[in-house]
Amino acid sequence: MSQTYTSGILEITYIISSVTFIFGLKMLSHPDTARRGNIVAATGMALAILATLLFHQKDGKPIGNIGWILSAMALGTVIGWIIARRVKMTAMPQLVSFFNGMGGAAAALISMMEFPHIDPELIARSGMANGYVLAILLGLMIGTISWAGSMIAFGKLDGRIKDLRIKELRYVNIFLLIVLLGFIVFIMTRRVSTSTELMPFLYIMFGVAVIYGVLFVMPIGGADMPVVISLLNSFTGVAAAMGGFLYNNQVMLTGGILVGSAGTILTVLMCRAMNRSLFNVIAGVFGGSAGASVTTGVVKEINLADAAILLNYSRKVVIVPGYGLAVAQAQHICHELDKLLEERGVEVKYAIHPVAGRMPGHMNVLLAEADVPYDKLIESDEINQDLPNTDVLVVVGANDVVNPAAEDDPSSPIYGMPIVRAREAKNIIVMKRGMGKGYAAIENPLFYHDKTRMLFGDAKKTLQSLVEEIKNL
Repeated sequence: MSQTYTSGILEITYIISSVTFIFGLKMLSHPDTARRGNIVAATGMALAILATLLFHQKDGKPIGNIGWILSAMALGTVIGWIIARRVKMTAMPQLVSFFNGMGGAAAALISMMEFPHIDPELIARSGMANGYVLAILLGLMIGTISWAGSMIAFGKLDGRIKDLRIKELRYVNIFLLIVLLGFIVFIMTRRVSTSTELMPFLYIMFGVAVIYGVLFVMPIGGADMPVVISLLNSFTGVAAAMGGFLYNNQVMLTGGILVGSAGTILTVLMCRAMNRSLFNVIAGVFGGSAGASVTTGVVKEINLADAAILLNYSRKVVIVPGYGLAVAQAQHICHELDKLLEERGVEVKYAIHPVAGRMPGHMNVLLAEADVPYDKLIESDEINQDLPNTDVLVVVGANDVVNPAAEDDPSSPIYGMPIVRAREAKNIIVMKRGMGKGYAAIENPLFYHDKTRMLFGDAKKTLQSLVEEIKNL
């Protein structure tokens, strides 16, 4: 089979795969089609990999080391399958962060492997200042930052790494960014005969990128983490796109651009929702000071019977889900509660904060798993307008996203973050295990509000008992 013929087949396959990526991404925009979209995009990727193994040629020679390649693919498939099957819904953000970090690491390794093999003829013709070298250096820098930052994010989401809040980190991070850009300019302006002469500088650049990736995520905590995960995801996409430039691989380029652009758009939208600037994300200085004021007051409790009566005779109920709902795996019984209330004439909606949980869309995924209709999931800025007319607002495992300190306390780390204005509802029931602080590790004045009643206990068991109480009314 001639190289021209195989090249044509490969190009057509790459176009088909690219189209499946676009359609798959479009289908991910709605829960009803998300699963099918994932399958469509995965099929396109499998097709691209198969076509590459069968038809890719360089200098008239097919790909070598097929045995090693297939073995690595088989090993990765088995490991990925086992991890994905065993992961709990509460650990999904950690899994997303880990997988994203692996993508960044792969992009960085591509750059590390390709740099010493830059064609000497290209260097002799145009020096190091060319698009090929720029793609390698950008892939190394962005991929390394994504990998290092994602690993720190994984550790923080898993509770193994604590926040490092030092005001001066803003300037350190900006300095490190300037150093990284300086390395790119320095390497591209050197006059050398082979790229291997500059390998020591490439290793130093790699080290600086690792340090920056770690430091820019370390101070970020609380409700800001989903925004950072989204940003790191876009970094990985851009780094993968650099690999597409290196290999003149259209499907790799398309996939990277889609991931990078989608991640960037999501990051910008979430920054707006959080009232943050994208610069602050990159500089790694999210949040305010750690010196939030201490809240004092009297906590008022409610028993199951009274809670059941209050909900049963309401006209409008709003449920605010949070990470505690995921921890308790209570999404199914929560949906059973809302169906039971609707059967009794109660209008039930869910208030979805953009950063509720630990990753973008965490609550949407959780409730979709329980078959909660998508039209019942209302974004916080929209549902806030209706809260004064809401008879009961039920907070299930949420904390920071309903914390009035975001509006009232300039010293709070979450000050300026838009919230679900829970205190505007006529009655508030907060379901929690105890009086522990949320992910941002700050007090919540809502728990001491005159309208608030605390219903302590495991969310799943409490909701089950609540359902039984309402059935008996």
